[in-house]
Amino acid sequence: MPTVPRRRSAMRGHLVVCGDTPLAFRLADELTTRYLQDVTVILPSKKRNHGPQIARLPRVKVHEALELNDEAFRDVNAEAARAVALVSNSEVGNVHAALRVQELNPGARLVIRMANTSLGARIRTLFNDCAVLSDGAMAAPSFVAAALGDPAPSHVRVAGRTLYVARRSDRPKTIICGLADTRRSEGNPRLLPDPHETANLVLAVADKSPRDPLSAHRPRRHPFSFLARSLRLVLNRRLMQVVLVLLGVIVVGTVSLGLSGGSGFSESLYLVLLDLAGAADPDSSLGGAAKATQVIVTLASLALVPAITAAVVDALVRARLAGPLTLSEPISGHVVVVGLGAVGVRVVGQLNDLGVPVVCVEMNEDAVGVPLALREGLPIVFGDATRKETLRNAWVSTCRAVVTVTSDDITNLEAGLNSRELKDNVRVVLRLFDDDLAARVHRNFHIPVSRSVSFLAAPAFAAAMMERQIIGTIPVGRKVMLIADVPIAQGSALEGRPLSDANQRGESRVLAVGRRGRQHFDWEPQDGYLLVRGDRLIVLATRTGIGSVRTRSIAHASSEAP
Repeated sequence: MPTVPRRRSAMRGHLVVCGDTPLAFRLADELTTRYLQDVTVILPSKKRNHGPQIARLPRVKVHEALELNDEAFRDVNAEAARAVALVSNSEVGNVHAALRVQELNPGARLVIRMANTSLGARIRTLFNDCAVLSDGAMAAPSFVAAALGDPAPSHVRVAGRTLYVARRSDRPKTIICGLADTRRSEGNPRLLPDPHETANLVLAVADKSPRDPLSAHRPRRHPFSFLARSLRLVLNRRLMQVVLVLLGVIVVGTVSLGLSGGSGFSESLYLVLLDLAGAADPDSSLGGAAKATQVIVTLASLALVPAITAAVVDALVRARLAGPLTLSEPISGHVVVVGLGAVGVRVVGQLNDLGVPVVCVEMNEDAVGVPLALREGLPIVFGDATRKETLRNAWVSTCRAVVTVTSDDITNLEAGLNSRELKDNVRVVLRLFDDDLAARVHRNFHIPVSRSVSFLAAPAFAAAMMERQIIGTIPVGRKVMLIADVPIAQGSALEGRPLSDANQRGESRVLAVGRRGRQHFDWEPQDGYLLVRGDRLIVLATRTGIGSVRTRSIAHASSEAP
């Protein structure tokens, strides 16, 4: 979530982190080890949750407080803090605490954890200097990259759009700008060439167009094969076995009556059909074998009707639970995402934007990601992901990857192991909170394990506390391009200047402009547009280019280091 224009404070004062969550622990660790900062952590108890791990971190001072009230903030000298991060699990509590901090220290930078990004966009405007971040949104690209087999994410979510790196020869529909010319040297590409048409690598908007040959070219199946596979999904195997056994008994009985009764097969069939309808007509003139056969057929007929009824009702229920999957052709080369929570919904959304077919598995029909999946027409299998039957319904046997991102380690692990049993070479990406468990699973089960969401999101939260505004990174060969949200401050060098002044060949390029007072970004800005205070720029640049643009966007360039 981009930040509002901020008032630059001096690089003095300590940092405060509030919470005892995994993210609080990772954030404190990142600030102390990477940035060498002194950190004060406010938490309810050193003995609960991640309190013991936080207390053992170097350069961390722990303050115990049951509530984040004014007294707790005064005890840690929040009035002099440079930045305060509110990263507890309670979004309401985070916002309430942020309001308290702003009253005590209006110049402090606030970093608020909030999963609801649309609400966060409005919340951040209530504060002088605030960044609202979603840990799920920060971690999702890494899960998507792992599912696709990429060593690092080659896409980034920016202002409601998913941008990805593509080759110009692939003819992406919507190109934002030329990214690099790698034809001379893959390891040392020429970045942001001018004119941008000379770049063979481009930054494009993901528009759900299939980019995976596995999903774009599916083998054609015989319609009867599809029907058989679909019926196998919705029909209960045991009930069908009962129905088939009863039908077999009836067929054998029909043949036996025809042979023993001496009345012919047409008469035997007539009698059996009456038995099926419950109108059995006893005939004392029949022999003993014929009478026994008629009794068996009558009893089988009486059992057949409820068996068929049970099979039909069960199939309807299973089809309802399986959602739209049973109404369309079985797919292959897709990604199965288990869990439609705060992380799963973003993984699904980005895979869908990238044109990768997705099948969702979720236990709770009220999960936050269900409306998105239904709106996009994505198949959902409602059921327990630890059961092989549920995974079969999601066509794990023909998928390319399984991503398990529920909030429970055991569910994620069991779903991943069961997926391996259904398809031994499937790529499995697990979300595990316990790092020790993750390491042991990787060693013993040879499953590529993604680290916890807090591990993936902590660097972004730490960067926000250090007043950096990097949205994402894009690797290009051995170099890295950065995407940043840069606000235009009053009295800055860029205020009143045309947009083209923010572009530097080989260093920086403006992708979009958020005009003052507007929530949406203009993705086709004119070079002649005059920048004003309150505008926000989405900039793609090198590290040097980012530093230059940021220096020219603030009121006093001498007070901020790039």
